Amino acid sequence: MSVFTHALLSLTHALTPLTGRDAAPVAAIVLCTVLVRLALHPLARAAARGEKTRAALAPRAAELRRKHARDPQRLQRALTDLYADAGSTPFAGILPTLLQLPAFFVLYHASSAARIADDHAGALHAAILVVIAAVAFWSYRRARKAAPDAQGLAKHLPLLSFGTLVTAAIVPPAAGVYLATTTAWTAAERARLHRPHHGQGVADATPTAGGSAKTSDDRPHRT
Repeated sequence: MSVFTHALLSLTHALTPLTGRDAAPVAAIVLCTVLVRLALHPLARAAARGEKTRAALAPRAAELRRKHARDPQRLQRALTDLYADAGSTPFAGILPTLLQLPAFFVLYHASSAARIADDHAGALHAAILVVIAAVAFWSYRRARKAAPDAQGLAKHLPLLSFGTLVTAAIVPPAAGVYLATTTAWTAAERARLHRPHHGQGVADATPTAGGSAKTSDDRPHRT
């Protein structure tokens, strides 16, 4: 039995006197998911900062690729210098995201082991699909609003928000509870970490002439 599974079962037993036997597994999955996501939040912050830096440097990186298209070695040096001046790398934000994945998979497996009474499974499954569909639609609208002029494949990428809905329709209700919780958390977390501050967005990370880039993060500005 994995540590996550044992913790989830222990939490279920602890919550039973408070929530009742039928609701305890659901409450335990939600609470355990929230606690794990809270623990992983620093990695999410690091990933968001990396995404902001890459987005801000993308125009200059594209310009360098056009300028040195026939000289790959010089292009690589120029891109390395560009990201070094910004205090970042082309892969900033990717590693923090990858480090979170094992915890997600283990927690999903642990949630799948939970037992939910059959007489409540149908209604719970329907509620899960409603929640995930609402979050997916909100994420889709937000993504399209952020990039209204997207073309080609980028125009259809926001539709991936509905992928979790397909998964939730075929997995057991216990796993669906985890998917609904973590999907809602991810949507809220991204909205929080990627919001502009005082009218400033990712453009704050663009290097100024003769200076280095300063990547905006999610910390409030002091006044």
